[in-house]
Amino acid sequence: MYPQTHIYFAEIVLGKQGDAVTLGSILPDMLIGRDFNHYEAHSKGIEIYNFIDRGSYLRDFGEAVATHGFVPEGLDYYGDEKYLGFERGYCFEKARPLISKTVEACNIPPEMGWWKAHNIVEMGVETLISSTDRYSERIKSALCNRCLINDVEEVLHNLWKKNELKFAKRVEKFAGLVEIERATTDSLAKKYRLQMHLRHQVEIDVKKVTRLIGEAAEIVSLDLKEFFNVTAALVKNNIKNMNMLCRYAKQDARP
Repeated sequence: MYPQTHIYFAEIVLGKQGDAVTLGSILPDMLIGRDFNHYEAHSKGIEIYNFIDRGSYLRDFGEAVATHGFVPEGLDYYGDEKYLGFERGYCFEKARPLISKTVEACNIPPEMGWWKAHNIVEMGVETLISSTDRYSERIKSALCNRCLINDVEEVLHNLWKKNELKFAKRVEKFAGLVEIERATTDSLAKKYRLQMHLRHQVEIDVKKVTRLIGEAAEIVSLDLKEFFNVTAALVKNNIKNMNMLCRYAKQDARP
């Protein structure tokens, strides 16, 4: 999913707001790069949560990270990998009727069609979520919170001493690649043009992608609320189990 959707979802699951929740909810997407591939970046939730001191205000950050990825199973797991009894995640299943149009609009080979069509669906979801609250203000507040960013950078450096993550620079780069203002079909298509050019050196048809995002929003509008309700309950339980495992692990580690 896209950042404003992740913020919305983390707030539902955790029942709280704040810069730490906002930044944690989008962290896995910032970790993707030379140090971690997509799957690895989305599988660090338990490791990060375990490392943060129990009394630290960053516990909210750690729990928010856990709402996002694959390990523990968060929003992107149920959106990408597996949802209920379907073959793949929710966004992939909803993307099936958009595959051929996405291949044409994005100027990509057919084998990339389903993945990129699921991105179209995610952008459709983002437009719906962004219109419901001031998520733009929340993400801008977190990305400008230098004290929080410095504290997170220190935690990540101490956790992965061999990696030079340069987290503050990652935050700055991320802010330029995603839509942090009110997300519309047009604004997301323009950002997607930049992302596709950087990652795949292709030129998309922005007008066609804009229309596809609108079509995707209509497709998901019928059962998106149900998806979030079901997934939020699953993720709350996953985080509860993660907390229990972390407590047992620390008890066992005592001398």
